[in-house]
Amino acid sequence: MITDRLARALDDRLRLSPITRRALAKIFPDHWAFMLGEVALYSFVALILTGVYLTFFFEASSADRVYHGEYAPLDGATTSAAYASTVRLSWDVRAGLLIRQTHHWAALLFVAAIVLHLSRIFFTGAFRRPRELNWLIGVTMLALALANGFTGYSMPDDLLSGLGLRILVSVVESIPLVGTWLVALGLGGEFPSDALIPRLFITHVLLVPAILVALVSLHLGILVRQKHSQFPGPGRTEHNVVGSRLWPSYTLRTLALFAWVLAVLFALGGLVQINPVWIYGPFEPAQSTSPAQPDWYVAWGDGALRLFPPWEFRIAGYLVPAPFWPGVVLGGVSFLALYAWPFLERRRTRDRRPHQLLDRPRDHPVRLGVGVGALTFFVVLVVAGGDDILARLLRVPVYDLLGVFRVLALVLPVLTGLVAYLVARALRRGDAASLGELTRADLRRAAGPAPAPRADEGGVETPAPDRPGERIELWPEDGLWRWRYRDEAGQVALTGNRVVRSEEEAVEASRLAYPGVDRVVVPGPPPPPPGRVRTALQRWGRVAAAGSLLVGLLADRRRRRGERGGERGGERGGERGGERVRPRDPAE
Repeated sequence: MITDRLARALDDRLRLSPITRRALAKIFPDHWAFMLGEVALYSFVALILTGVYLTFFFEASSADRVYHGEYAPLDGATTSAAYASTVRLSWDVRAGLLIRQTHHWAALLFVAAIVLHLSRIFFTGAFRRPRELNWLIGVTMLALALANGFTGYSMPDDLLSGLGLRILVSVVESIPLVGTWLVALGLGGEFPSDALIPRLFITHVLLVPAILVALVSLHLGILVRQKHSQFPGPGRTEHNVVGSRLWPSYTLRTLALFAWVLAVLFALGGLVQINPVWIYGPFEPAQSTSPAQPDWYVAWGDGALRLFPPWEFRIAGYLVPAPFWPGVVLGGVSFLALYAWPFLERRRTRDRRPHQLLDRPRDHPVRLGVGVGALTFFVVLVVAGGDDILARLLRVPVYDLLGVFRVLALVLPVLTGLVAYLVARALRRGDAASLGELTRADLRRAAGPAPAPRADEGGVETPAPDRPGERIELWPEDGLWRWRYRDEAGQVALTGNRVVRSEEEAVEASRLAYPGVDRVVVPGPPPPPPGRVRTALQRWGRVAAAGSLLVGLLADRRRRRGERGGERGGERGGERGGERVRPRDPAE
């Protein structure tokens, strides 16, 4: 009652019901791949929730502090305030270690979900018109997520994070002309400076999260404003979206996903140890540790620094140190390529049409080959970042592994990209129905000249085919009109998510969603299709009713047996009480 009155009061003043009705009627596709973006969003929410808790106990300062707490090996040691507060948070604050490790795992999952989400968008062509802006926003969010993860990883001022900061400072200093100036501007002096940790804290807690929140809001706003993309399938066209309504089906599903993400993150935070700073010890510029690996999302940079030869160049009299090429050029070129890819592909294919249906990866062999090769290259760099651990496990010299990884970084991406390209061409030509049916002959034919182009290639759209077996059904409902699409076999029935005022408007809306379907009929209103929750409740209700009926029948049968047994016992007792019992004959 109170909620209903509050909603009516807000609607009377703000007129929110039309906007809310349209928002709740928005259709979202049911494919699991679209959940990757939501995993990233919910990981970001977990980061905010756990990060707020951590700020109550973390002291962002480089001043000296004497640690006194539960961790005995450091009791009485003089460290920085940041390191002492991190150890105290892990050992002395109730649930502090759980929240801190959950925060760290959420950061890892956040970046991983963004990478997988961008990969899905890349391989399915979801970056094409009209979604170029959302692609640019997603790439920017990836860069900010990497930066925010590294700043948070560096704030505890332990030995491992201090070594990572030392490497980053060296990479920035390698930039010709402006490198040393950038370091002095960012650190407020030479490394390590007293202003370093406070500036990392401000960047990690305020600056980058604020930009991320703004970009996430803009990203979701564009998603709501535009039509949602979808995979090809029965009844799915460039003009409609087939899936579940925002309320209640999609809302229940996404809330369940949110609960699962939180459960997994807190389980990892409570059961799997990560970043034990009390073992590493406080940062000392003269000390180092081995093995020393950063988090996976920046390990590719560490691997590139390890693999690149110690070559130095002089350009116009200025020395360009070796860390500049793998540390600055590689990352800059990679992100520039991500930003420019939608426009480069549009220029190559001359396809400027808006796309609502996604591609299969096999439909674009060049895109698939480039994407697989790039992912392979970065995977090799990430693995190379742990060459010292591999050398210890395999008991081989680290320099031998270094040579192997250098060869793999050059050869393996080209090889995997070429194989992906040939497989996609073979599947696209129709030589095999699936990947498991491909043969060597199919791959050899795929390496040959391309077949003649189809009539719809080159940006020329073919007219919609005649679809005589499909139809649009219209019916009135409460003074309004609804419509739905039915396929030729009658197995697919897709109901429009909006109602209109007249039959003509319903016909126009159906023609917009299915331009190739000309048959329109006006039958009676169809029975509403039960939702998943309703279907499950009905199924369990029938099971419960059948069970209760069976229990009732068994109980009634048992009761009748008891009554019959009582009657027989009474009759026998009466007869035995009325008769004369004769003495038993010993002969008997």
